Amino acid sequence: MTDESSLHAPAVSLTALTKSYGHGKPVLKGIDLTIRRGEFFTMLGPSGSGKTTTLRLIGGFELPDSGEVFLGGNKVTSLPPYKRDVNTMFQDYALFPHMSLQDNVAYGMKIRGVGKAERSERATKALAMVHLEAVGDRRPSQLSGGQRQRVALARALVNEPSLILLDEPLGALDLKLRREMQVELKKIQKQTGITFVYVTHDQEEALSMSDRIAVFSEGVIEQIGTPEELYERPASGFVARFIGSSNILHENGREILLRPEDIRLEQQDYALASHEDGLPGLVQEISYLGPVTRCRVTGADGDTGVTAMVPSRQARGLSENMAVRAVWLKESAYPLSS
Repeated sequence: MTDESSLHAPAVSLTALTKSYGHGKPVLKGIDLTIRRGEFFTMLGPSGSGKTTTLRLIGGFELPDSGEVFLGGNKVTSLPPYKRDVNTMFQDYALFPHMSLQDNVAYGMKIRGVGKAERSERATKALAMVHLEAVGDRRPSQLSGGQRQRVALARALVNEPSLILLDEPLGALDLKLRREMQVELKKIQKQTGITFVYVTHDQEEALSMSDRIAVFSEGVIEQIGTPEELYERPASGFVARFIGSSNILHENGREILLRPEDIRLEQQDYALASHEDGLPGLVQEISYLGPVTRCRVTGADGDTGVTAMVPSRQARGLSENMAVRAVWLKESAYPLSS
């Protein structure tokens, strides 16, 4: 591929990737995937779905049994990690405890033979990008978990790679800090224009950060799309159940997706309008979640039921075993593919 065509090639192209380990069970069953330049792309799925293996194949840490890996239009399937224009950020950060933050960030440049003055300047700029330039002389042990995560990100950014791989980098942080770092990561990715490929099992994290998401299940990709597409128009029952909370109803032999936030609770004798559907039943469970309250309503047969997310101010009069009617707009019910 010529240099000119490489400029217009995707950041990552995977074709028919397969991978098995010693037990013989395939981990990847023919992955085809294209990631655009400058995209924040997330690979989402439960443990064992193949997302981390795919990331490791992109980074060169493992080789596929079959298939090809292209970065920027160049085939790199058999190249080692150090010959790929990729930096990887792992969950454990892997910082050198005896080095200052400045030296940790500059270490990769030192190995590549970059001069001392340039190393220092670029490391300082990278630390400034993650708001740690004032503490560059500290050691990792003097930092919080969130600060160490920022140092690892600065180290990944400093060489200005075309691609950064992030393997659940926020998993060790508490919820509040993790949400703060989600915003920071997205902001830095947009600022630098570097392609980020992010692996997580956290649906909320994927939805809030990503331009597009690939949902993995048992070695295959179930669906690729924007967060809105995956949430509003899931391609399968698996995606519907895995992305957010969902009610799966059965109607004329088909599965119908109904999101809990699309359901409201009315009095049991409420008369449905022509554009509405509903289920009479009893409130079986009430869980206060702050701004919303989760309510489980079970129908008269004891088997059919739905879960509704009701604004907590509207849920104050509800009690367990209260007779109600769960109501939703017919257009809110989304038919799933077979």
